[in-house]
Amino acid sequence: MKIPFSTFEHMHNSIKPEMTAAFERCYNKGWFIQGEEYDAFEREFAAYCGAKYGVGVGNGMDAIYLILRGLDIGEGDEVIVPSHTFIATALAVIYAGATPVFCEVDEESFNIDPEKIPACITEKTRAIIAVHLYGQTADMDRINEIAKQKGLYVIEDAAQSHGALYKGKRAGALSDAAAFSFYPGKNLGALGDGGAVVTDNKELADKIHALCCYGSVKKYVHIYKGVNSRLDEMQAAFLRVKLRHLDEWTEERKITAEKYSRLITNPLIKLPRVQEDCEHVWYVYAIRCRERDRLQKHLEERGIGTIIHYPIPMHLHEAFRDMGYKKGDYKTAEEISDTVLSIPLYIGMGDEEIKYVADSINSFR
Repeated sequence: MKIPFSTFEHMHNSIKPEMTAAFERCYNKGWFIQGEEYDAFEREFAAYCGAKYGVGVGNGMDAIYLILRGLDIGEGDEVIVPSHTFIATALAVIYAGATPVFCEVDEESFNIDPEKIPACITEKTRAIIAVHLYGQTADMDRINEIAKQKGLYVIEDAAQSHGALYKGKRAGALSDAAAFSFYPGKNLGALGDGGAVVTDNKELADKIHALCCYGSVKKYVHIYKGVNSRLDEMQAAFLRVKLRHLDEWTEERKITAEKYSRLITNPLIKLPRVQEDCEHVWYVYAIRCRERDRLQKHLEERGIGTIIHYPIPMHLHEAFRDMGYKKGDYKTAEEISDTVLSIPLYIGMGDEEIKYVADSINSFR
């Protein structure tokens, strides 16, 4: 049996008439940048997250960068980020002119460990970026408490957690501002790149609206040194369609994850855990195994696609060599990178496929 790591086939086939209608609506209007679909999606997505304002931008990394710019965080400032996440989180800090300071992560949740944050804070620290990795929110009460004590901003990198809940509130409504990615593989994915910022801060939202459009609040009137990072009209229309289906897709992902957790019984495998007060949306189902590379090969031989999220911890990327970090500086992140493996989980995955993956994992010795 051949089982890909991911496929959009079932998802996209089920909504093809709606997506085609969205395309034709945009095409026939002849308006392709910041039009009615863009405005509507900003409102609808912000409301979905439980936030007051939304800003559609070019991609998830730009969303983080624009939040930092909007908060006047830049040269001479430090921003705390997790030691285990995708590189875009730290790159956005660097592009804003600030310095990322890596903080160790929690072994169970894969998210930033709040108890390690205080040791990372200096007089230069301006913000903490809490990444909601793999579809589960970070411990936001504790992070916000620390930030409030120290006068710091809290930013959610919610690129992998559309619709995830923490104590009944959705990702995006748990901080000063949140950044989302709509990369096609995300739970809410466009048919190309895209991103958004959501916040309750109108002044910040207005500033980011300007920054993402060349720093302009009125055509040819530029008050900031802005960039060109706008969610295009067509992608906004597609995302409006998908947003209407997101909750039903999330429920399907939860059911698949529950089946994996019940069926995978190999003692060599450590299963992911849902943390207290959280509702996971399972962007990926990430297991751990000390013989991860052998396990990956074992599954590949059985036609099962897998991905490693992420094989290199943040501090050991060649791109950050100038920051002076070395192996052993973040042992938990390094151990996760050496043992983590994401297995197939996608919309339309049937019981036969789920059982085949689980049985193949259970047969690993």
